[in-house]
Amino acid sequence: MAKPEQHVIVCSHSRPPDNPKGSCEARGSQPVIDAFAKEFEAQGLWGRFKLTTSSCLGTCEVGPSVLVYPEGVMYQKVGADDVPKIIEEHLIGGKRVKSLEAPAEVWG
Repeated sequence: MAKPEQHVIVCSHSRPPDNPKGSCEARGSQPVIDAFAKEFEAQGLWGRFKLTTSSCLGTCEVGPSVLVYPEGVMYQKVGADDVPKIIEEHLIGGKRVKSLEAPAEVWG
């Protein structure tokens, strides 16, 4: 396997329904994961980019969260409909999707 240009990490963490923090899974992370996989397949991008699910990224209240490395860009409230934009603008085009980017404060 060749080293990917970028690594897309999608939080898929789940919590009990009564947990006040909620979770990315409860907010719809699975459709986001599926959309990335579908687009990577359709566009032949699996060799360029890596897709991984993760446990909690710490941004539960604004999930589903997507983290792109090596840049360390965190996207918040990502829906399946946002995935093509992230792929085209960020992964392929090299420009962050400002409308989805989490504020710097998410890093503490």
